[in-house]
Amino acid sequence: MSSPSGAIPADAPPLVVHVIHRLDYGGLENGLVNLINQMPPNRYRHAILCLTDFNPEFRRRIRRPDVEVYALRKREGRDWGLFRRCWSLLRQLRPALVHTRNLAALEMQAPAWLAGVRARVHGEHGWDRDPRLIGSRYHRLRRGLRPLVGHYIALSGEIAAYLETQVGVTPAQISRIINGVDSQRFHPGPDRSPLPPDFAPVGTQLIGTVGRLEPVKDQLNLVRAFIQLLETVPEARRRLRLVIVGAGSLRPDIERLLTEAGARDLAWLAGARDDIPELLRSLDVFALPSQAEGISNTILEAMASGLPVVATAVGGNAELVADGETGRLAPASDPAALAAALRDYVDDPGLARAHGAAGRRRVEECFSLEAMVAAYLRVYDGVLRKF
Repeated sequence: MSSPSGAIPADAPPLVVHVIHRLDYGGLENGLVNLINQMPPNRYRHAILCLTDFNPEFRRRIRRPDVEVYALRKREGRDWGLFRRCWSLLRQLRPALVHTRNLAALEMQAPAWLAGVRARVHGEHGWDRDPRLIGSRYHRLRRGLRPLVGHYIALSGEIAAYLETQVGVTPAQISRIINGVDSQRFHPGPDRSPLPPDFAPVGTQLIGTVGRLEPVKDQLNLVRAFIQLLETVPEARRRLRLVIVGAGSLRPDIERLLTEAGARDLAWLAGARDDIPELLRSLDVFALPSQAEGISNTILEAMASGLPVVATAVGGNAELVADGETGRLAPASDPAALAAALRDYVDDPGLARAHGAAGRRRVEECFSLEAMVAAYLRVYDGVLRKF
């Protein structure tokens, strides 16, 4: 772990320390980077404290040169020394405000309090399982740490309701802030250049998804739906292709399902990529087959790219996708329903373009980066005014 260095001018903007599990590719992390890059430098300084470590390549997405990233390198299991290391670093940094994100970082509210940081915010971005399956010990942990949190940020209505009913947070302590999307970086425009040669001949329709290949994202659900389309859509093996972007533990199972269906050559498993805007512009339909979500950055990015979105009706997805206007919603873990929703666009490319254009307009009107930054500034300013 590197140490802070250099004297800070007396008139420097207040420092916000963002505490997260790991700085790497993901929706929470994308939202944090967008916030730091877009927030006016004269309002707040920023540092990121990673409980484990950070990906150097992803770290380079932070454009502000004054942002330090620290790694506490948490050990497997219960690492009691983590609390001491966090406390020590916060004592050195002397932030005006600490902002923890998700359950993995919530416990660091305690060392922040002990380090004398009076302004403390906690964000809940989503869960790795259906909220109905969250264990009671996690409810108890959140309730036990509630007195240490000055203000909560919930990314979806479902999360806000959970904080009120299960954790006992008062509505006045909760701000709903939906992540914004960079509508200049993510924009419409066909671009098949990122695809492998000969993968998608002229006239091919591409269905794609972006996300960690992990059970909660349930790409197996999408693969099963794609296989059903191959069995029911005329000339589907000539007309349809599947693109799955991301890395993770589900890849062997995805490959096995595709191979068993004789469809391995009809799918491209692209792995983790840095050219997501270009890849989205190569698609015709975006799918998000998750079992649980908060507010999905990838849905917003797909909408900004002019794509119709077929998503499972979980978490905050219904707050983003206007069913029948910008996309379709389907039950989770139901490949037949997902296939039926996708087929609407496979059979009617004109409908896909119309819903994609409506999604782009919805992003421009409701989910701008400027609105997101303004909302965070209101929370930070409001919390600090109390001290």
